[in-house]
Amino acid sequence: MMVSLEGTYTLIKVAIVHDWLVTYAGAERLLEEIINCFPEADLFAIVDFVPQNERGFLKDKAVKTSFIQKLPLAKKKYRAYLPFMPLAVEQFDLSGYNIVISSSHAVAKGAITGPDQLHISYVHSPMRYAWDLQHQYLKETGLDRGLKGWLAKRELHKLRMWDLRTANGVDHFLANSRFIARRIWKVYRREATVIYPPVDIDSFTLCEQKEDFFLTASRMVPYKKIDLIANAFSLMPDKRLYIIGDGPDFDKVKSKSGANVELLGYQPFEVLRDYMQRAKAFVFAAEEDFGIVPIEAQACGTPVIAYGKGGALESVTEGETGLFFDAQTTPSIIEAVHRFEDMKDSFIPAKIREKSLRFSKDRFKREFMSFVNDAWKKFKSQ
Repeated sequence: MMVSLEGTYTLIKVAIVHDWLVTYAGAERLLEEIINCFPEADLFAIVDFVPQNERGFLKDKAVKTSFIQKLPLAKKKYRAYLPFMPLAVEQFDLSGYNIVISSSHAVAKGAITGPDQLHISYVHSPMRYAWDLQHQYLKETGLDRGLKGWLAKRELHKLRMWDLRTANGVDHFLANSRFIARRIWKVYRREATVIYPPVDIDSFTLCEQKEDFFLTASRMVPYKKIDLIANAFSLMPDKRLYIIGDGPDFDKVKSKSGANVELLGYQPFEVLRDYMQRAKAFVFAAEEDFGIVPIEAQACGTPVIAYGKGGALESVTEGETGLFFDAQTTPSIIEAVHRFEDMKDSFIPAKIREKSLRFSKDRFKREFMSFVNDAWKKFKSQ
């Protein structure tokens, strides 16, 4: 690839290291934009099991995978090989590259680089299950007791030691929010520059006519707290809630849903967007590192009722684009919904849409490319 240096152009080789490729989710949306920034870069991942019909975001790029790719049951049980992933990422031969960019929420930042290579790590989060969310992870997976629990805790202890040590190999940390920048400082004692992830704002068009229903949409896993939202609305039978999404907690959510709560299951993008555009508000109860879906709702001009912790504090503006509730509890959500109803006329869809533009793809590309170019110039001048 060509990078401008002081008015000239220098040929440099770039490698992109991603944790694992199994679906097209938030981390992969960011990876797609990094690939757009560096279309000639080589791509590495622990495993690659993305179906052939969903590989468009990889831009037909070949993926160099690790030995875990060929281990038994890796396609369905790749997470079970987590203890081997530090070794796997260290086996990638990156010695022929000038710049290494890791996109990491697990082990990608541990890729080995030399003193003449620039390593920039975009961290979605330090390994949540190894650090501050360890106890929650162990409880949710039933590994908080017994022999299996003891072995899991031992492996997580070793992962923490490895994770901390490999932070020394990163020249610059990027974070997807100030919340994650604080987590990076807490874990690694390293400063991080915040560059918000790209959101496909253009695919979510403004709708100023709102209808009399609320919406939430998510994969149904425990930390998303969809069951909590369903339960809260079941106690407000005069208010209608639609839930879009599926996942392992679907039956649990259904059991908490009253007659006024309708589960629509998985829906194609066009249906999700239609509901987002027409909803009077989008409800979001997760503590996310950043959280793209609330921004997509705002791009439709729809206000967000969000849990006031994590990345939502940076994407939702209290009183302008939404409001917060202060606890992941049923009463807290109910109180927030009533407060929203009292002030709903103060939310202006066009202004909400305008606020969402600060998270666009174009903005990400400008900020990311500027950072990499500046870091490279300083690195070469040392």
